[in-house]
Amino acid sequence: MGGKFSRWVGLVAGFGVLAGLGGGLVAPGGGSTAVAAGPTKPPIAVLPDLPEPEFAQFEEGKSNVVPPTAVAAKDITTAAPRRAADGKLVAGSYTCPGFSGIDTPNPVANLLNDTYTWGPYAPYKVGDGSGNINWRLNPYKNPSWYMWLHSLRWLGQGIVAASTGDTVAMNRVTTIVRDWVTDNPYSWKADVGAYEATMHRTNVLICVRQAVISGLGVTTLPAEYSWLDTALTQHATFLINNWSGAWNHGTDESIALFGIGCTLNRADYKTTAQTRLAQGITTSIDSQGSTNEQSTAYAQFNYSLWGRAVTVLQQCGADPGTTINTRRALMANWLALATNSLGKYAQIGDSEVVATNPYAGTPMEYAGTKGASGTPSADRVKVYNAGYVFGRTGWGQTRPFTQESAYSIRFGPGRAVHGHSDHMGITYTAKGRDILINGGHAGYQNDAWRTWAKGQFSANSMTTPLSAETLPVTKLNRQVVKANAEFFEFSDVPGSGISRTRGYLVLKDPDLIVSLDRATSKTAQQFQTLWHMPSDQKATVYSRTTAIAAKPGDTSRTILFQVPFRQALPAGAILIKQAQTNPIQGWHYPNIFTRNSAPTLMFARSGYSSSILSFIAPVKATGSVTYKGRWSGTTYVIDLVVAGVKTSVGITSGGALFRAA
Repeated sequence: MGGKFSRWVGLVAGFGVLAGLGGGLVAPGGGSTAVAAGPTKPPIAVLPDLPEPEFAQFEEGKSNVVPPTAVAAKDITTAAPRRAADGKLVAGSYTCPGFSGIDTPNPVANLLNDTYTWGPYAPYKVGDGSGNINWRLNPYKNPSWYMWLHSLRWLGQGIVAASTGDTVAMNRVTTIVRDWVTDNPYSWKADVGAYEATMHRTNVLICVRQAVISGLGVTTLPAEYSWLDTALTQHATFLINNWSGAWNHGTDESIALFGIGCTLNRADYKTTAQTRLAQGITTSIDSQGSTNEQSTAYAQFNYSLWGRAVTVLQQCGADPGTTINTRRALMANWLALATNSLGKYAQIGDSEVVATNPYAGTPMEYAGTKGASGTPSADRVKVYNAGYVFGRTGWGQTRPFTQESAYSIRFGPGRAVHGHSDHMGITYTAKGRDILINGGHAGYQNDAWRTWAKGQFSANSMTTPLSAETLPVTKLNRQVVKANAEFFEFSDVPGSGISRTRGYLVLKDPDLIVSLDRATSKTAQQFQTLWHMPSDQKATVYSRTTAIAAKPGDTSRTILFQVPFRQALPAGAILIKQAQTNPIQGWHYPNIFTRNSAPTLMFARSGYSSSILSFIAPVKATGSVTYKGRWSGTTYVIDLVVAGVKTSVGITSGGALFRAA
């Protein structure tokens, strides 16, 4: 879990960074104080920020534990001691991991006034001006504002300033940190904000310790700061007793515990951390490279976080083995395939709209640069057992990268960790734009918007609103992948007494999605196939079969229509839902603080069964689609002309979809 704000900082020693210093300081009473023209000592090294989900939060009132389910790695071990040329042992090191951008809006001047800023909220004075903080404050009633306050990451600029010999900054930072230690005695588990922030706060304590030693120009921690080591020992005890398991929290916790072991020369802490990393890696990233967190943004974070784990282990006397990097290489391909034709990840699970980080030397480099550099993945279509289908028309070799089409489909295990109820749902990009989107990521407050965004009604799937969600396991029944079309069929039980099957046919030249939803219910039910369109488009219903979505002045539009198949189209068979609040429908969250009105097309049926045959055709702004249905024995064939390109789609008596021409 992260809280990254974008920033650029200078590189140090090839891997560290120095936080920039500058500007006048404000004394505790509010007046100005003189500042030296430059730092008297070089600042401590700080590792570059990981690409963590921006403004990331945690689930209010809840702390997840994800037990490892796979066999642990066997190759993460304690390395042989390193010795210098003269034979002396070389001490390990743990570089300050940084502050994830939480420090960026919190300059030293604000710290001297006990003012804290997070997210889009106005700066807030959290103390009395002397470093005495009210740790129970939560003026914006936002659980993440509160958690990041307790993380102490907001002190980052002050910590770096202290490391240069700035005694004013050092006094204020250490006063605030000691105030936290005093006001939040072990164990702080009853306070979920303090609890969830432990792994982050642990690293801040280590950074403060390094800053004190550097700023004072000494080699060991002075006795008057021994409370820092006591606090680190308490944090180690907490981390040992409260491991979150095999997901990013547990990985972060293990790295932080290893950091305490390295800092305090505690081999027992390091050994426990190594064991947990070995237990976590094989579940966190499975043998195909899939994330267990059901979120593309968190997959990218985990890729980077496990890379950080390798570095940390190597720098302080451990051998990371090969399992971690082998799994990361598999995940790099997963992440490249999860990249749409716009160079962004399909917005799956608790993911904001995130650009793919172009990690050099991996398939992500090619995907993240939209083909400008690197080598593309060897896969065009791939199915992952964890519940993902990623496919595309190509990687930009025969047409521009952004003019390819790309899609993602979800299935597999029930909702977990950062996942949403998006099974059988699809995202789709084509013609250089989003065509079908998910509802997005609404944040973690326990409210109706969070419920909608993570629930079935924000996904492009058939919903059954009269039944309670069962968070089903969804099976992939069959698949056929050919050069110009792919077919996938899924089934599950979305509610009591309800069976649901969806078949997808994805075409290349013309770009076209065909979906066949079939469902039955033991009780009268509503069946609603939802198609969520981007917020920049306006959708209009033209008939009982057809709607068109387009952005005014755009070079393309999307024609969405349904063809009667084994069921007549009733009145009200096609509806547009947008900007509704009761029930919530027709919205998109590109990030947790932005909610845009967005059209949602509904193909609706009611009764004991349904058969909904949908077509999604992205075409040029002047393009059109015509079709005609016919029977060929027991096969139903739809002959289409999509923007001047002829094609035919067949449906067998068993419901399989195939490209007939």
